[in-house]
Amino acid sequence: MIDFTKRQKEIMNILTKHEPITAEQIAEMLGVSKGTLRSDLAVLVMTGHIEAKPKVGYFLSKNVNQTNQHDIWKQTLVKDIQGVAVTVKGTTTVNDAVISLFLEDVGTLIVVDDNNQLEGIVSRKDLLKVTLGNPQAASMPVQLVMTRQPKVYTISPDQNVYEAAKMMVYYEVDSLPVVKHTDNSRAYKVIGRITKTNIVKALINMGSEVQHKGES
Repeated sequence: MIDFTKRQKEIMNILTKHEPITAEQIAEMLGVSKGTLRSDLAVLVMTGHIEAKPKVGYFLSKNVNQTNQHDIWKQTLVKDIQGVAVTVKGTTTVNDAVISLFLEDVGTLIVVDDNNQLEGIVSRKDLLKVTLGNPQAASMPVQLVMTRQPKVYTISPDQNVYEAAKMMVYYEVDSLPVVKHTDNSRAYKVIGRITKTNIVKALINMGSEVQHKGES
């Protein structure tokens, strides 16, 4: 049995009354941004409770085997869809970190040491907080404002995508560093990252494959 969050239940209720409906319309009804709903919608699609069609929107599943759909996502591993980690050093200045955020078009930077081991993460929100009303902040190293390991939520490449999506929803984060253990049991080597966008793209690709099979 799957325990859905309050917002996921609200999404299901909205679809019951208004399907088909777009993500933008759902977001407007809930008073949140479209981006906020990405991982919630991903979990509901992955578990087979809702479906999505381009130019149509989201609607409740009627003929989908939810158990099989759930199993598919438990068999899809993080390493199958993870992306490249965008990293900086702890000595990187806040100014350079902000530039990296814009150049790489990401919301979070992973902070690593010289051996690419995880030291922490720094988000757009962290950088905004420290720079507002502080003209000296630009030259500060990010290690002074980052969230430090072990308070960083991480995932292993051999965990499944369903677990990753649940973690993002539960901890309300947009991405997770993908790490593996080193010889030092307390240290993690960063080998990638998984984001809401990675999961949504995988959903779209899988939906396209299913549609093609149905048409063939």
